[in-house]
Amino acid sequence: MDALKSAIQPITHNLPEPIRDLGVSILGDTCYKSLLLDVNIEDADCLKLAISKALGIGIIAASSIVKVPQILKLLNSKSAEGVSFLSYLLETTSYLISLAYNVRNGFPFSTFGETALIVGQNVIISVLVLNYSGRASLAAVFIAALAGTVAALFAENIVDSQVLSYLQAGAGVLGVASKLPQILTIFQQGGTGQLSAFAVFNYLAGSLSRIFTTLQEVDDKLILYGFVSGFILNAVLALQMIFYWNAPSEKAKGKRKVSPVAAKPKATLSASSTATPKKSPTTRRRG
Repeated sequence: MDALKSAIQPITHNLPEPIRDLGVSILGDTCYKSLLLDVNIEDADCLKLAISKALGIGIIAASSIVKVPQILKLLNSKSAEGVSFLSYLLETTSYLISLAYNVRNGFPFSTFGETALIVGQNVIISVLVLNYSGRASLAAVFIAALAGTVAALFAENIVDSQVLSYLQAGAGVLGVASKLPQILTIFQQGGTGQLSAFAVFNYLAGSLSRIFTTLQEVDDKLILYGFVSGFILNAVLALQMIFYWNAPSEKAKGKRKVSPVAAKPKATLSASSTATPKKSPTTRRRG
């Protein structure tokens, strides 16, 4: 341990000021001193906090691209098969409420930052799903309603803190409910269609990590219960993704055209009748 300290401390004590300030802002003065300056890896509380912060930053980084594969699948296939608009609508609403709740309560950004990035990607996916489902006219209505919701949630004179707390409780229910239409869609179609496996498994890992970060940094049962419920349903989606991995959906099966069996040509014998003209009797002169 002493050898480790003697090797690390000359580095940690001479970090550039911007890096030191960033470390203090993430870990706080006490844990920064304990973990980096004193190299006290036996400080369990600070170690848990550091792990939580690292997970949170990792989730935020991953969330910046978590829905990109789904967007690309929709654009390339020009089909919304297997993707539920209702699921994305409920999830986006839930995330908007949670985002406003976390921001207005001043919780650490590392515990909720991914929600802002996911909301933006969800909006793109929702518009694409509407477009490829033949409901392009509803996309403008969806965007307008979304803008009004954002304005109301972040305005304290419209939605006060008490009402926002009630909405956050409902957001947990919405977050859980948002998975059910997608699970049902996969079950009904017998396949995952254009649903992105990358997004599904990242959601599963992210929701599990969020349970840990919430326990460490946010003393709010409403948020914790939402992540626990979300993890359970994300696990169901992940199991469906594995089960239907190579299975074409019923809709895709119906589109398959069965090539008609070519009928064997019947050999027809054409009998050609040749009529032999009868010779008419001729009379010759004798003489």
